[in-house]
Amino acid sequence: MSIERAPSINVLGEELEPCSSDPMTGFFRNGCCDTGPSDRGSHTVCAVMTAEFLAYSKYVGNDLSTPRPEFGFPGLKPGDRWCLCAGRFLQAHDEGCAPDVHLGATHEAALDIVSMDILRRYATDAAG
Repeated sequence: MSIERAPSINVLGEELEPCSSDPMTGFFRNGCCDTGPSDRGSHTVCAVMTAEFLAYSKYVGNDLSTPRPEFGFPGLKPGDRWCLCAGRFLQAHDEGCAPDVHLGATHEAALDIVSMDILRRYATDAAG
């Protein structure tokens, strides 16, 4: 049985670029911020981790910096790219500590939760 996936289109209307393979990210652990009906958290924003965001995420209950080898999770450090839940990104934006975003690797489904204007404010790629 295969898991259903939405088309791999980014917020710019182009083919979705990879986010990260080191560490391997994505809801489907394929290095891309692909999504589908089973991805209830909408892991669609390709975010560039910062120390401030990692501290914030830990504070609100999602520790992304501590390694969890039993789950194959190395722990994230500043500079790592990770497919972040769109809702968590918006929450971090509202709190003033959102990480940068790679638009080419951010899935178009993120726009269901976060406006393009907000995403562009944090864009690291020239397309922003």
